[in-house]
Amino acid sequence: MEQSDLKNIGTRLFTMRDILDISVEEMASVTGTTIEFYTACERGETDIPISFLYKCAHHLGIDVTDLIMGETPRLSVYQVVKKNEGTPVERRHGFSYKNISYLFKGRKVEPFMVTAPYSDEAQNSPIPLSVHGGQEFDLVISGKLHMVVDGKSEMLEEGDCIYLDSNYPHGMIAAGGSDCVFLAVVIPDGEDK
Repeated sequence: MEQSDLKNIGTRLFTMRDILDISVEEMASVTGTTIEFYTACERGETDIPISFLYKCAHHLGIDVTDLIMGETPRLSVYQVVKKNEGTPVERRHGFSYKNISYLFKGRKVEPFMVTAPYSDEAQNSPIPLSVHGGQEFDLVISGKLHMVVDGKSEMLEEGDCIYLDSNYPHGMIAAGGSDCVFLAVVIPDGEDK
């Protein structure tokens, strides 16, 4: 995420918290972070994980799109997103995530088109792992995706998919010598959404 995007998100976060008269301490507690990390997010001084934004939005009673884009989702019947479009979202450094449902209000899931860049260096390093509430569905569109879920390794190719409990450590890298494009559908639990 660009520095200006981080600043804008931080400003929106501060403004909503201030309007609702919620303390920094309460927001840090709700998000499971330190006061220092939370205030750094409000100042736009650090990358902001999407799971953190979901928790903030839920506690503030708004849609996460309000924080990310400063725009309230308004579509309720359907939303079309053309190829290579969508709202860029920083979920993992180096990966390109595009939210493809950002204007649909009342979403039950968060679908992303993701491009995982191929890296020779990543092939010989431990795969970075993350955890977040809810579940996740990933479908490989092109390329190969090396997934690790709860210590188990899987190689996914075009057309392969995986459904997982994202409370378990999981991570992925592009494999096979080229970038990997996949559809990731994150199904938040009640605390994230």
